[in-house]
Amino acid sequence: MLIDSHCHLDKLDLTPYQNDFSCFMQEVEKTNIEHMLCISIDLEAYPAMCDLVAPYQNISLSVGVHPNVDEGQDPSTDELIALADNDRVVAIGETGLDYFRSEGDLSWQHERFINHIAASKVTKKPLIIHTREAGDDTLRFLKEQGADEVGGVIHCFTEDWDFAQQAMDLNFYISFSGIVTFKNAKAIQEVAKKVPADRYLIETDSPYLAPVPFRGKSNYPIYVQHVAQYIADLRGSSFDTISRQSNENFRRLFNV
Repeated sequence: MLIDSHCHLDKLDLTPYQNDFSCFMQEVEKTNIEHMLCISIDLEAYPAMCDLVAPYQNISLSVGVHPNVDEGQDPSTDELIALADNDRVVAIGETGLDYFRSEGDLSWQHERFINHIAASKVTKKPLIIHTREAGDDTLRFLKEQGADEVGGVIHCFTEDWDFAQQAMDLNFYISFSGIVTFKNAKAIQEVAKKVPADRYLIETDSPYLAPVPFRGKSNYPIYVQHVAQYIADLRGSSFDTISRQSNENFRRLFNV
């Protein structure tokens, strides 16, 4: 059985499922997916996302605003804490820094990141970190704000081994998405080989970043099996071992 540790279920293309989320979940139940973590990226869509997954006990939630979202509500620490007061919410984020899509004065992005870290420390719920072309600053803020008190995960990992080591020193796990299956992802593949067995997760980030052989198409949680198999091959391990270990790591980190 597998866990998709990061997906955006409210963003899925449900065309193959009669545009019906319940039909999609019926298909999931036929596969080896035992749990999914549905990730928040903005607060305007958050209530509908909660309602969508409410009937399904095999879906957990996060609460947060993505670093690239520049419209809508920018939550205070207190607002994040209040929203996280829900048994289904197991994490704060996704949050972090992204200098690829955002330009100019990014102090607003920094303040948002600080607020999320503060909320994580109060709620004792781990952080889900997004970082793109901002590795040094991401690590700096995590260190300066004491994020190691709660830890979390560097989701959709795209950095190098040095970054991974520093992140793990700060009590963070490393999560691999379909990107690890791409031919040009050599540095990420090296990290996937080296990361300790008790410190990695697997994810889809669906509907984005579908793994090979579905690259360029819409992504779904059921494709997490391709990530697991690829990492098993990289590590000279078995699919069952990767599945079991990543599941144990997920449940330890998020207390699920």
